[in-house]
Amino acid sequence: MIKNLLNLLFPKVCNACSNILLDNEFHICTTCRHNLPVTDFHFNNPEFVKKLFYGNLKLENATALLRFQKKGITQHLMHNLKYRGQEHIGSVLGKWLGNELNTIESYKDIDVVVPVPLHKSKLRKRGYNQVTKFGQEIAFAFKVDYNDTTLIKTRSLKTQVFKKRLARWSAIDAVFDISDSQSLQNKHILLVDDIITTGATIEACANQLNKIPNIKLSIAAMAIA
Repeated sequence: MIKNLLNLLFPKVCNACSNILLDNEFHICTTCRHNLPVTDFHFNNPEFVKKLFYGNLKLENATALLRFQKKGITQHLMHNLKYRGQEHIGSVLGKWLGNELNTIESYKDIDVVVPVPLHKSKLRKRGYNQVTKFGQEIAFAFKVDYNDTTLIKTRSLKTQVFKKRLARWSAIDAVFDISDSQSLQNKHILLVDDIITTGATIEACANQLNKIPNIKLSIAAMAIA
């Protein structure tokens, strides 16, 4: 009775479409789950994301769970995750992708999951890194460590969304650094992020990680534009 009363007064809504969830639905309604633009890259087109970095990065694997389109379901989810405190969206997507990647042989030697970091000023303002729960769920699926202390962001940048490609790459380059590189030596690292757009952020992080001796690098993101 108490649960029903709470649902009446404070109904749980879908994080994608804002419709009221049914009793057997959690975070994302059944309709939106069916309509999510799932890529299936890791199953059907494993080279697609890797080709974005061809000639710049040597990657073992690369994938993204969803396609990102303006005014689409994925954009609404990402907006709620980053700006409305709905951090559990990262958990849902991380558990989903982690369980899928764990069935693929080329991912099974992952040793550690590393998130793209936020600068400490943005972390204080937002209160959380939107990639944290996504990465933690993937690490849990693989039963490996989650390391959010070795890769750090040394400078905060204004939003890069509306900048042209070259300007975005120039601005993002060299704002990341490595501390305690010994903890990641000889590891197969899975670098995780929310959205791959130009790839500039991923590449800047990877350039730092590649300074660590004898690593292998893979990439996984919630979405790709």
